[in-house]
Amino acid sequence: MPDTTATLNAIVAEFADLDAREKLELLVDYARGLPPLTPEYEARKTVEDRRVHECQTPVFLWTESAGGKARLIADVAPEAPTVKGFVAILAAAVADRPVAEAAALPDDVLERMGLADVLGILRSRGLRAMIARVRRGFAEQAAATS
Repeated sequence: MPDTTATLNAIVAEFADLDAREKLELLVDYARGLPPLTPEYEARKTVEDRRVHECQTPVFLWTESAGGKARLIADVAPEAPTVKGFVAILAAAVADRPVAEAAALPDDVLERMGLADVLGILRSRGLRAMIARVRRGFAEQAAATS
């Protein structure tokens, strides 16, 4: 199984030669791969502060691990398929990887994918906050198990 960096590099390569419209379409394709919340997480959403407040779109993230392997659980408002697609990419990149590796997601994912200019400054700010939240969540888990 490829590591987080290799997975992200493969995804970045998919976006490399696309124009802005095609990049948005590919994000929407990724959005379809993000599973809906289970009833357990739907219930947790109402009692835990998992919302990424820096994002205009309602986004809820849980960084989880089992046996030292990372898993990102997320809920994104359906009216924001590009944001949902980006979250699906993050989830795919960290899935079943060691928690410490998941904590090392690069900060420049948006730039490498060519999405910063396509999505605009406000949306990009929210997506960067998601990356920071995911990194921090997995870093805390890695520290707790060390």
